[in-house]
Amino acid sequence: MIAPFEMSNTLTLAFALLFGFFFGLFLERGGLGDPHKLTGVFYLTDFTVPKVMFTAIVVASTGLYLLSDLHLLDLSRVWIIPTFFWPQVAGGALFGIGYAVSGYCPGTAVAGFASGRLDALVTMIGIIAGSLLFGIFYPVLEGFYLSSAMGAVTIPQLLRVNHWVVIMAVTAIAGGLFALLEWRERQVIRDRVGATAFRGTVSSAS
Repeated sequence: MIAPFEMSNTLTLAFALLFGFFFGLFLERGGLGDPHKLTGVFYLTDFTVPKVMFTAIVVASTGLYLLSDLHLLDLSRVWIIPTFFWPQVAGGALFGIGYAVSGYCPGTAVAGFASGRLDALVTMIGIIAGSLLFGIFYPVLEGFYLSSAMGAVTIPQLLRVNHWVVIMAVTAIAGGLFALLEWRERQVIRDRVGATAFRGTVSSAS
């Protein structure tokens, strides 16, 4: 079953395979199976990843809360990952380091491997090895892993404001960020065109 929809396990698995296939296909077609494009954000040259992430956040949050307000979706039946603040901060930092080093996250690694990239396979092996190591050392890490528990909370609940206030704020931030990133990308393109023209001039002169 996938809440809030009532489904058999077989149908759930079928939908998971279908959605997973199209998710990977769209990742690859969008260029997100290429580690150079994925790590471009760290070099301030390509901002596809943050633009995709902010778009997904705005669209998903708007859609979910709109359906809830129209009484077409019961959000109380939608599972929210419980918050363990400091363990998740540490996990996010480790994830970021792995992402910067490998050029992949788990989803894009699968998409990259499906398109024939061997470095994506190495990343997938690393993910599996890291998961196994975590399982081995879990008894030692359990105390920290379960610390700073906050339950299944959302930003509107923490701030005690209406969810539309948060959604409008995130949308405004995303809009401003998009404008800034587009400006930076145009600047990078101009620099590359200028550098190419300069090399061409030098080559012709020599």
